[in-house]
Amino acid sequence: MKKNSIKLILIGGLIAAGSVSCNKKLDLIPTNDLTSAQVYNSPEGYKQAFAKVYAAYALTGNSGPAGNGDVQGIDEGTSDFYRLMWCAEELPTDEAVVGWGDPGLPDFHNMSWSSSNLFLKGIYYRAVYQITLANDFIRQSTDANLSSRGISGADATNIKMYAAEARFLRAYQYSVLMDLFANPPFVTENDALGSTLPKQITRKDLFNYIESELKAIDGTLAKPRANEYGRADQAAEWALLARIYLNAEVYTGTARYTDAITYSKKVIENGGYKLISDYTKLMRADNNVNTDEFILTINYDGLRTQSYGGATFMTHAPVGGSMPAADYGISGGWAGLRTTKALVNLFPNGASSADKRAQFYTNGQNLEISDISTFTDGYAISKFKNVKIADGKPGSSLDYADMDLPIFRLAEQYLIYAEATTRGGTGGDMGLAVSYINKLRERAYGNAGGNVTSITTDQILDERGRELYWEGFRRTDLIRYKKFVESSYLWPFKGGSKDGKGVESYRTIYPLPTSDVAANPNLKQNTGY
Repeated sequence: MKKNSIKLILIGGLIAAGSVSCNKKLDLIPTNDLTSAQVYNSPEGYKQAFAKVYAAYALTGNSGPAGNGDVQGIDEGTSDFYRLMWCAEELPTDEAVVGWGDPGLPDFHNMSWSSSNLFLKGIYYRAVYQITLANDFIRQSTDANLSSRGISGADATNIKMYAAEARFLRAYQYSVLMDLFANPPFVTENDALGSTLPKQITRKDLFNYIESELKAIDGTLAKPRANEYGRADQAAEWALLARIYLNAEVYTGTARYTDAITYSKKVIENGGYKLISDYTKLMRADNNVNTDEFILTINYDGLRTQSYGGATFMTHAPVGGSMPAADYGISGGWAGLRTTKALVNLFPNGASSADKRAQFYTNGQNLEISDISTFTDGYAISKFKNVKIADGKPGSSLDYADMDLPIFRLAEQYLIYAEATTRGGTGGDMGLAVSYINKLRERAYGNAGGNVTSITTDQILDERGRELYWEGFRRTDLIRYKKFVESSYLWPFKGGSKDGKGVESYRTIYPLPTSDVAANPNLKQNTGY
């Protein structure tokens, strides 16, 4: 379906679903007078509440881009899920620096964050908030509740599918918490809202829970590509399983590469996806046409989902210096984000590479970074543009971007299969793994000139950097490769040193927010903080 139709459904759901915010005890309570009996009194009410579960990914609140956010205690413009996740995943790595001096923001690249970091608090509570929305919908969608409200037949069947999708979205948010914070508080639909303080779950136990949830809903989700655009289906579930299996050794101490092969293969062979022909058209204002490659997206619309996060952040924040804002379909850049030479150097001949994935803006920019606060230090990234594939014209607004952002796309699954195979997973075919890497490289070079005949694990890390940069993977990848905190791999200003330095090993996990640990005696702070 067209992306705007799902967005209209999402907007319609915002008012009816109500708003909740986080307090220091991690009890999430309604902030208006709507009750569950009012919201869930009809099939349409369920659909509107369900819409809020999805809408919370693209929006920061019910009333607009700023002023009344879902998550309190952080500027609403900063509280968008994708923006916060991106900062936590990209800014501590070789792929990104930001010139802004907002309290807590420079700590990411310096790798000096503390348990009071506002941005870490933001992503923590945003994830918890979205889990709370999912829990409530699942709780209200039991057979008993549907029956008591006189909902049956096709309406009940649809609501059960909605509930399966809510379980998927909850599992995805728990996977984010597992990756970033390791041992978060844990609640499900079986815990009455606000009844007790949440218990803490270990990273290993959370991994097992996510795995079991995803497998449990497999038969209830829509078949691959059979659902509305922007909604989860079986392929999204398989893709998330493949992703967590690739990182299982980090999360649990036990490698699961065979399972990573199994589930990435399911997406590749049974999902019906293929790469779009032009990599440079992945991140554009009308990229909802890229359904051949996109498995699940967060949908944005410059008129209907206005916020200062997500697509708007990704199109505005990297533009500054001599970059013509009009070329990016925006009214003006925010002059913040750039990259380090470590990413540039992944490409043969750097920014002049024949690899089309090398989307760098170099005019007036310095490759070397002397001062992170100076926008012209560090090459800019031109990968994200609020202009249309169809005609090159701007999106619907110059201030808020239309571009959708993929949570999962096919290229990642190729890379998962290849890496899991090189790491010795059973059932992997090395010839097939090489062919998947070459599919990416053939698109990048426009021909077979960049093809390889063999691959190593380290080469795949570099390929992931070239293919997936600035899409929220790099921190996790470097940790898996033992190159994140270690001194064996350095980049400019890693650890706050101009030439880079190793940092404390405990920084592979972020701290739980001080406010939550202080308020909840069930929580034990992560080691080192």
